[in-house]
Amino acid sequence: MLALFLFAAFGQGATLLDQYISSKDDSFKWNLESVKDIPLVGKIHHLRLTSQTWQGIAWEHDLILLEPSGTAGSETIMMLNTGGKPGAGNQALALAIAARLKAPLAVLYQIPNQPIYGKTEDGLIAETFSRFIDGGGKDGSLPLLFPMAKSVMRGMDAIEAHTAKAWPKPAKKYVLTGASKRGWTTWLTGAVDKRIVAIAPMVIDTLNMLDQFDHQLKSFGKPSEQIRDYTERKLVPLPAGEAPRRLWAGVDPYLYRERYQHPKLILNGSNDPYWTVDALNLYWDGLPGRKHVLIVPNAGHNLDEKSEATPRKTDRALASLSAFGRAAIRGASLPEFRWAYTGSPRETRLSMSGPARRLELWFAEAPTKDFRQARWNRQEVAIEESDPPKAQVALKVPEKGYRAYYGMGEFVDSGEPYWLSTQVKVLGAD
Repeated sequence: MLALFLFAAFGQGATLLDQYISSKDDSFKWNLESVKDIPLVGKIHHLRLTSQTWQGIAWEHDLILLEPSGTAGSETIMMLNTGGKPGAGNQALALAIAARLKAPLAVLYQIPNQPIYGKTEDGLIAETFSRFIDGGGKDGSLPLLFPMAKSVMRGMDAIEAHTAKAWPKPAKKYVLTGASKRGWTTWLTGAVDKRIVAIAPMVIDTLNMLDQFDHQLKSFGKPSEQIRDYTERKLVPLPAGEAPRRLWAGVDPYLYRERYQHPKLILNGSNDPYWTVDALNLYWDGLPGRKHVLIVPNAGHNLDEKSEATPRKTDRALASLSAFGRAAIRGASLPEFRWAYTGSPRETRLSMSGPARRLELWFAEAPTKDFRQARWNRQEVAIEESDPPKAQVALKVPEKGYRAYYGMGEFVDSGEPYWLSTQVKVLGAD
């Protein structure tokens, strides 16, 4: 049965998202397609799922459960929600994550089902937003993020029912992750289902959305071309009226922030073209509970690191995601990595502390506050002998243009390295 944990359970009023999640839908069903044994890996369970009927369309999904050898019966597992269909490439990535986790990993595909209305991805989300507003906000089921979140909840229902039969005990708790609009889905699902014990949203650095748009205009001089599906439909800046306000109240994760009491790992790229380099600063302080961030240097929206420093490619992001998942599955969290920027704009210092075996300072320069094409460089930071280890470094203000900084710590879990970051600080000559 679909677990419903609405705003009432969190002591808050219900939103459009809550109303959609609680709406009755008898089309949910699933079946087991196959279970395969993979030598030296474990088992791969393939389920087919109908999560719901949305706007008269039955949403169907592939749901893969990767079970590394010896991990059956894990009460807490990680779930990745993603688009597309299972293929050799994405299954290899999922196997790599499961191997690093040393725990089961579920991968839910076709989030969202598409194309619909002849559109896909952000174009489809923007279409549903526009239809909601044009209809005066009367059809609260329209915004596409709502069925995306409900699909994840139905996927968890299916995993729990299947593992109740296939394992000594069923999976009942989840570490949820996803990238971009699936990261958006991760935030929203984490706000409405208490089976989720930790979240790791990737490349969705846009909470507190209305402030983000204003900040983007000040930093870039114009909206990012990556959000043109929304700007062309005049969805940002927010139109006047009750329907637009109700829409954003339902889809902006920042407005659910008091619900995010569980551990959080935010993964972003330093050169992601969708948002500003310091977008995190507009919502970080408002997030409650244990929280961590990794900003992958010289990486864009795919977290593919292009750096002379090792590790290369997506290894840094996968290592930190896996360490976070392992901790959450153990019922723990990653160690605290603390930082503070102090002093005046002309004499700023970055202080860092935490059980890191290495600390670094990453920095980049740009003629304006647009760092999307900037090259990031690193500088080793001397660690003081203390408990916990700490360091402090002075940040130089450029003679012209701007310089952006952030710190990074290298940590170890189960003998494997992972990385955590600080927020970004932008300093300018003006």
